[in-house]
Amino acid sequence: MPLELFQTDEYRRLQQEYLYKTIDFLLNHGVEFAVAAQVEAVDFDPPLPEEIRGRLHDVSLFILSGYTYESSFLEKNALRFEAGFGEENYGSLVTIPLLAIKQIYVDEFPIAVNVAETAPEPPVPDPSRSMEALLKNPENLKLLKKKKK
Repeated sequence: MPLELFQTDEYRRLQQEYLYKTIDFLLNHGVEFAVAAQVEAVDFDPPLPEEIRGRLHDVSLFILSGYTYESSFLEKNALRFEAGFGEENYGSLVTIPLLAIKQIYVDEFPIAVNVAETAPEPPVPDPSRSMEALLKNPENLKLLKKKKK
């Protein structure tokens, strides 16, 4: 099967729903778990100091147990939890988009695998091009001329 199939919007929606339902199931049953996630898509608030952030791998394992598990909550598109990092236990609210989660583990068992990439950011429209498109329609041009009067 071509790998492009797993990067379609249709598959991303399916995978995101699967990840959501799996995490929701674990949270509702009090099961601690870990997620391997693409760090570039993860948000840390406050941001991690560079010496800590620099030690994280491209895909890092986040273990949700104890306080981290208790602080976790699931949103439509993301998993959030509080965690401490480094020897100083630097605290941060971690937000992981669901599609950035590559695997979910319970104990040493991978129970979910995700090959879909996070959706690319939609392009920001160029306002000058928007006006250009608007002015190409003669009806819009007439309306603009009336408005100037």
